[in-house]
Amino acid sequence: MTMIHKNEGLRAWLLSEDFTSPRQARAHKAYVAWLRFSSNPLAFGGLLVVVLLVVAALLAPWVATHDPLAQDFALALQPPSAEHWFGTDELGRDVFSRLVYGARTTLYITILVTVIVGPIGFVIGAAAGYLGGWVDTVLMRVTDIFLAFPSLVLALAFSAALGAGIENAVIAIALTIWPPVARLVRAETLTFRKADFVVAAELQGASTQRILLRYIVPLCAPSVIIRLTLNMASIILTAAGLGFLGLGAQPPLPEWGAMAAQGRQYLLDAWWLTAVPGLAILVVSLAFNLLGDGLRDILDPKHA
Repeated sequence: MTMIHKNEGLRAWLLSEDFTSPRQARAHKAYVAWLRFSSNPLAFGGLLVVVLLVVAALLAPWVATHDPLAQDFALALQPPSAEHWFGTDELGRDVFSRLVYGARTTLYITILVTVIVGPIGFVIGAAAGYLGGWVDTVLMRVTDIFLAFPSLVLALAFSAALGAGIENAVIAIALTIWPPVARLVRAETLTFRKADFVVAAELQGASTQRILLRYIVPLCAPSVIIRLTLNMASIILTAAGLGFLGLGAQPPLPEWGAMAAQGRQYLLDAWWLTAVPGLAILVVSLAFNLLGDGLRDILDPKHA
């Protein structure tokens, strides 16, 4: 009973408007944002799926029931059972274990592409929006060239030119994902470029770098975070497409797209080889989309 009263008191304090310090104000804002996010069941479900994916990837040696690379031809193409939850593939490898370890590959590609794309989009978009003139024209025309091609087709072209492999797939995907981010940052920068606080900083002699880092980037960050979260679904689908075509992760490394490709010739007799990794790609991509929608509801002031 005492704990209940304490929780009710904390909730009442956080929801009150009488704050005496910036720390209390930030705690109130974060708590209210969490309440809004958790009240959205789809977004909360997406978060749970993403958390499960991360946990499975981090704890793969303990979550997996078998060695993902161990082959046993006597167990080839076994259907799902108590011993092999998602069956075995044509080489007798446990599909569930390969799916768990494949989560590591998927997260590695997704996080690495996001880390590369975020700064590139910020720099190009902010520079084009704030500096304007010929800088804006040149940077946006380059962006238009990349946007003129479908992202998957462009990623296939870059992967074919660079060669197969995870690192080359990351580069290829990053080269196709940054243009929408740059466009978004440019639009946000144009909105704030003539704001009073930016003009005041210019009159005080602040450098362009300081204005961009101190004022423009923090204001653009919420929209970019939302965009990058939504982009993660596209990254996963593109990486799976490259793996399906043999341009991503190379055997015997487990990767969901490659697993689906290897099982297509056994589709009628061993449906689980393609269905299981395909379902994993679908669920995780949908989860990132739902998570991005939830973040937009709490971070974007237009949806407040």
